[in-house]
Amino acid sequence: MSGSLPFYQKHHRHYDRSYRGRETASTISQYQQSASSYSAHRSSSARGAITSASVDELGLSPQPKRTKPSYLAVDKENQIIGYVVPIFRGSQEFASGLSDTEEARAKETAGYLARRDLFTSGMEMERVEHKSHRAVMRESAERISLTKRIHENEEYHKLLNKDSLMHPPEFVIKPRSHTVWEKQCVRLHCTITGWPEPRVVWYKNNVSIDPMAQPGKYKIISSYNVHSLEINRCDFDDTAQYRVSAMNSNGELSAYASVVVKRFKGEVDEFLPAPRLLPCLEYGVTFETHIVEKFDVSFGREGETLSLGCSVIIYPSLQRYQPEIEWYRDDKLLEPSKWVQMHWSGDRATLTLNHLNKEDEGLYTLRVITKSGYETHSAYVFVRDTDAEVAGAPGAPLDVFSQEANKDYVIVTWKQPAVDGGSAILGYFVDRCEVGTTHWIQCNDTPIKFARFPVTGLIEGRSYIFRVRAVNKCGMSHPSRVSEPVAAMDPADRARKGASAPWTGQIIVTEEEPVEGVVPGKPRDLMVTEATKNYVVLSWQPPGEKGHEGVMYYVEKCVSGTDSWQRVNTDIPVKSPRFALFDLSEGKSYCFRVRCCNSAGVGEPSEPTEATVVGDKLDIPSAPGRVVPTRNTDTSVVVSWEASREAKELVGYYIECSLAGKNAWEPCNNKPVKGTRFICHGLTTGEKYVFRVRAVNAAGISDFSQESEAIEVKAAIGGGVPHASPAPPFGISVLECVRDSMVLAWKQPTFVGGADITGYFVDYREVIGGVPGKWHEANIKSVSERAYRVSELKENMLYQFQVRAANMAGVGIPSRPSEVFKCEEWTIAVPGPPHDLQLQEVRKDSLLLLWKPPVYQGRDQVNGYYVDIKEAEAPFECWRGVNEKATSKTYMKIKDLKEGVEYVFRVRAQNKAGVGKASEPTEPVLAETKPGTAELVVNVDDDGVISLNFECANLTADSKFIWSKNYEEIKDDKRLTMETKGNKSKAIFNTPSEDDLGIYSCLVTHTDGASASYTLTEEGLKELLKTSHDHKFPIIPLKSELAVELLEKGRVRFWLQAEKMSANGKAEYVFNDNIISQGDKYKMNFDRNTGIIEMFMESLGKEDEGTFTFQLQDGKATNQSSLVLIGDVFKQLQKESEFQRKEWHRKQGPHFVEYLGYEVTPQCTVRLKCKVGNMKKESVALWYKDGREIKANEKLDFSEGVLTLEIAQISKKDAGVYEVVVKDDRGQDKSTLNLTDQGFRDLMNQVFSVIANSSTPLKIQSTEEGVRLYTFVSYYNDELLVTWHHKDAAIAFTDRIKSGVVGEQLWLQISEPTEKDKGKYAIEFFDGKGGLKRTVELSGQAYDDAYAEFQRLKAAAIAERNRARVAGGLPDVVTIQEGKALNLTCNISGDPVPEVTWLKNDRELVSDDHFILKFASGKFASFTITTVNTNDSGKYSILVKNKYGTESGDFTLNVVENLGDWGALSYLADADGNVVIGPTTPIPPALLSKTQTPVKPMCSRPSTSTTPASPTPASAAPLSPSSSSLISEEKPTKKTANEKKKEKKVTKRKDSVILKLPVGEAESAEATPTTPVTPGPESTPIATFLPDPEQAQEVSGEELASM
Repeated sequence: MSGSLPFYQKHHRHYDRSYRGRETASTISQYQQSASSYSAHRSSSARGAITSASVDELGLSPQPKRTKPSYLAVDKENQIIGYVVPIFRGSQEFASGLSDTEEARAKETAGYLARRDLFTSGMEMERVEHKSHRAVMRESAERISLTKRIHENEEYHKLLNKDSLMHPPEFVIKPRSHTVWEKQCVRLHCTITGWPEPRVVWYKNNVSIDPMAQPGKYKIISSYNVHSLEINRCDFDDTAQYRVSAMNSNGELSAYASVVVKRFKGEVDEFLPAPRLLPCLEYGVTFETHIVEKFDVSFGREGETLSLGCSVIIYPSLQRYQPEIEWYRDDKLLEPSKWVQMHWSGDRATLTLNHLNKEDEGLYTLRVITKSGYETHSAYVFVRDTDAEVAGAPGAPLDVFSQEANKDYVIVTWKQPAVDGGSAILGYFVDRCEVGTTHWIQCNDTPIKFARFPVTGLIEGRSYIFRVRAVNKCGMSHPSRVSEPVAAMDPADRARKGASAPWTGQIIVTEEEPVEGVVPGKPRDLMVTEATKNYVVLSWQPPGEKGHEGVMYYVEKCVSGTDSWQRVNTDIPVKSPRFALFDLSEGKSYCFRVRCCNSAGVGEPSEPTEATVVGDKLDIPSAPGRVVPTRNTDTSVVVSWEASREAKELVGYYIECSLAGKNAWEPCNNKPVKGTRFICHGLTTGEKYVFRVRAVNAAGISDFSQESEAIEVKAAIGGGVPHASPAPPFGISVLECVRDSMVLAWKQPTFVGGADITGYFVDYREVIGGVPGKWHEANIKSVSERAYRVSELKENMLYQFQVRAANMAGVGIPSRPSEVFKCEEWTIAVPGPPHDLQLQEVRKDSLLLLWKPPVYQGRDQVNGYYVDIKEAEAPFECWRGVNEKATSKTYMKIKDLKEGVEYVFRVRAQNKAGVGKASEPTEPVLAETKPGTAELVVNVDDDGVISLNFECANLTADSKFIWSKNYEEIKDDKRLTMETKGNKSKAIFNTPSEDDLGIYSCLVTHTDGASASYTLTEEGLKELLKTSHDHKFPIIPLKSELAVELLEKGRVRFWLQAEKMSANGKAEYVFNDNIISQGDKYKMNFDRNTGIIEMFMESLGKEDEGTFTFQLQDGKATNQSSLVLIGDVFKQLQKESEFQRKEWHRKQGPHFVEYLGYEVTPQCTVRLKCKVGNMKKESVALWYKDGREIKANEKLDFSEGVLTLEIAQISKKDAGVYEVVVKDDRGQDKSTLNLTDQGFRDLMNQVFSVIANSSTPLKIQSTEEGVRLYTFVSYYNDELLVTWHHKDAAIAFTDRIKSGVVGEQLWLQISEPTEKDKGKYAIEFFDGKGGLKRTVELSGQAYDDAYAEFQRLKAAAIAERNRARVAGGLPDVVTIQEGKALNLTCNISGDPVPEVTWLKNDRELVSDDHFILKFASGKFASFTITTVNTNDSGKYSILVKNKYGTESGDFTLNVVENLGDWGALSYLADADGNVVIGPTTPIPPALLSKTQTPVKPMCSRPSTSTTPASPTPASAAPLSPSSSSLISEEKPTKKTANEKKKEKKVTKRKDSVILKLPVGEAESAEATPTTPVTPGPESTPIATFLPDPEQAQEVSGEELASM
């Protein structure tokens, strides 16, 4: 049977698969891994014919007899439809025998066809298809025979010794390491044996490789014990250690291999494949590949079919060899699908795009791979929108994609279309369709603007596809291309089903066993993953403790700041750990939490989220920056732009073009591009186009950028444009050197080629022994800076360098080789040299020098720079410093240059260690102002926009204006907006503020250094802002705003005055938004010379309440002024107008010029006064108080016209309403003054103020009781409020400290003063305002003097109080009838009790029967004459004496002849000395008649003389409190009531006796007992004198008769 084996199977049972191509291995792998890719039919006999016998049927015979198989395939009607050809199968399939199912037969048939195609060329395939049935049957029989023999042999050996076949994995061939170029493919393969068949897993750096995670990147193939890992398009990240692990139940074994990916030394476009490698020999064949008949840039429309193709020539041509053909779109490998079909005919590769959609737009690349390398070709395919069903409808969205799929929820994303149909897109509708049906369901009721939407309500386990439609005001777009199907299932389930665990002989449990009856725990890691104004998406992790049948979730929300939680999904709990919430209020802040639930109950809530504000978190990107078109070909233009500065989650950019001046915009791309450079194809040669760009993200599409400059479409090189490659750079120097790298710097070429330099390329070479070596490229991609670090150098080696500049025309010639530099590490402490010195703003006397900091900083950071200068032709020693103090800036304005002199400059850096090496000097520069040089001008336009303007006269086609602030290019357009038109450019301040202060400069490229600067200071900014405001809001300046005033008769005048008005100036008068005009009510006047505008009204009514406005216009300038007269303001003005009108009428007759008021004179007299006018002789004035007329004691003085009324000693009774009326025949007027309540209190406060101001300084006076402080006022009023203070605290009055008033004296009495009473005393007068204080200091000597005087007066008072006294009771004269008895009693006082002596005619009397002298109780001295005779007449005296003094009392006794017995009559003297008669016997009528006549005084108080115990000088005589005031030096004090009473009593007793005869009043039984005087023999008492002055006196009837 060996002869029937093909040649490729003769070497080994498992033939060497390394001979097979990658296509063969890939196809076999796809065949073995597919389960139901093909269908075929065969009859039951055919199925039975090829069914293999089981092991049991074999019995002891290793080769049992088998039924001859049938190779005919029939359908259900037993019609022959073809042949069944068995295929060669490996040992894995023989372990279980051949399948007997119809699906397996179809699989085997397809496998054979696939293998046949792999090993035959195109011609051979055609010949095989035409073979006879017999040849096919013969070949098939040979294969079947070989298969059966192998299978039976293996089964036989298994039965002989089953255990001996099981062994651990073993590597027959181990994988080997590879080193490949970037973007090449590498394949690691190995051969592994073992039983049971090992499970093979590949690892990268000990991380398992999942081919599904990166489709197209990895391909893992396992077949016939040969296992391989293929890595497609290697990059640097693929450099790693790879491990292949084989595992079965008997053990595990691993093998290792390394892959190193190297980069090709040359510039490689990111989107193009790596260049071809040198031919590599494999099996002795070197392939050369050429792609011819290439496809070009293509244009298609949605719905069309487009084919791309290339012819491929491979030399040498082998019949059985086929290259690997790969197609890429935007660098992504394409796989065959219903949208994409690929075909290879042997010499031509074709890609067919069915039913084009905008997703198909992009850069297509064909890659032809052989064993010797690969070739590629790329071209762009543009897909335009199909015509909309409704005119003006937008284009269809694109790139619909499903992500974060879960059990009942998925997020659908898409990209916005480039075409909106001419009106803004209102939003998008998302549709879903269940796979297997054609019924589409709209997911959202209202359009959403965000290009992302969560679709909920899916059914778990079912698959869905989605599409999106855009809508604007015109209609609905076509639906987008449907998304890939997505299954609604748990991500963990999807991952678990997608990959199985290696076989280990054990059961792998992927989930915990269910726990019965357990309430689930709290969800974990709850967070808000997405928040827009339409919805909020939550995500969380399932709890650690689950229930017995899994968990579902309830979502709750509450408004932030509250604790009111509301369940969102009340009806149906969600199954996924994701949830989207709708119907939230935009702008509100919410918190969220989640609960788990199962049949055991609802668990505890999770931790709530942070407060989340409902609104779009993603903003629409800002407009892209400057758009620059560049010529490319005669039908295309390269468009570059500045990236959008504020763009989060940027999707890409849309570019539009329009013919210059047409404003008819067409999209250049219908699929967003992510770069900032795009080639726009399909343009018309010779036409001029302008371009604009928009940025796109999920939030929406940005505003358009500014339009580019117009560009004519023609070829860039050779098309008439004078572009050339730049001249070589020069001045190569070293900025820093370390062990293995050096930083180089160089100067810009003198000629840039007419186009911007896009970058530089650096080459280096070693110099050994003075012999330079071969040049090597230091950088693959160009560098834009004029400094570069060359790495991977050798320490202590010598190197030379050269630099080439490149622009759009190409790479220029290299510079001259530099000096030889040694690569050794710098260790100096000072910094290295600055570099890249540039000169700008060259003028005849100044210029600006800029530089970059040194790369090598030294030991410390650079803290300053020094600039040196010298004339270009001067020797080296002439370098001199420009600045004495180091500057921290990297630029300097150098002044005081000499015109016409050439200068060179250099810069040195310093740090703490010192000043470093100087930089390379600049090229010589001539100090001159070139013709046409312009300065930067600040302008404020008519709209108030502040801008910096610069104009360049020698502008070229490639020149650009570069604006800088503080000499750093402005890249952020938030503060400034740049506009360039022609040879002028301006930077517009968006919102001028202090943040804009600084130095602004503008540099024009591709010129001879045109540049200028302007320094914006704080003062300058203020002036600009003021000018801007004046320009933005031009106004007519006003001298005064609209005002109102009242004229005579109450007329109202509205007026304002403008600064200046021309003859064309006009004014409009507006009241409550209604224009008013001249008429009866309104009178207007406009004086244009003075600018006064006025309007008059005779009076104001209720309807005139509102807003009055004068609107002015004078050419462009306008202004207006308004006056609001409403509410209280209007009422007050109306009231005032009415008052003025009445005032005018009032003043036609006598009237008050000044209304009634008052003033207080210094004498505290209140004077009411008013002033009148327009009076005549007949005019009269009347005064009234409380409606009652009062007479004023004065004449009216009409010349002065002042009326007054004085009120002296004002009191409460003077309070009232005072009124004055003036009148005559012309009319009358009155004035009223209310002096009640508050008015009277105000008046009294003014009076009190006058009183307080009249008060004398406080003085100190000593008395017998203590110390008295006093002050005098001009007038005292009982309403005056005063407060006494001691040591700034109000005094609390007690029995010891008292205050009072005597007359106009206010005093404070301090009895028995002590040390505590020392200090400052004050009296405060209250006048309703600030009041007034008088103070005195009672301390020190003042206190000592006052206290000593007090002690003296106190002793004198005690003596005066205790001396002997005759208190009273003795009359001056006593007339009595002879024979009567006389009894006189008087009071005696004194301590000790005085001695009493009675004298008659100055001779002492002795008590006997006639004269009875008694002294009772030490108080009462009585004198009794039992029987009066004429001899008793005379002068009698009583003399009292003790140690303190002596006093006497005298009376005269006159004895008259007896007139008869009238009986006894007694009289009583009252407290005032009046005699009250109380008869003890009936009073005779004669006496009654006499008593009606005036009575002559007959008795008075007897005179007394006092002899003090010790004589006292008159000046030091002791004074009582009542008498002390009488001798005050300022003014006699007012007498107290008691003093007046006593004085009054004494006076009355001296002058007369008033008799009062109360009828029937008996004598007081409590009177002091008297000694009755018996008149004559009958001893009838005549009169009894009581000793107490307050008691009554008795006299006889005869005495009364004599009176």
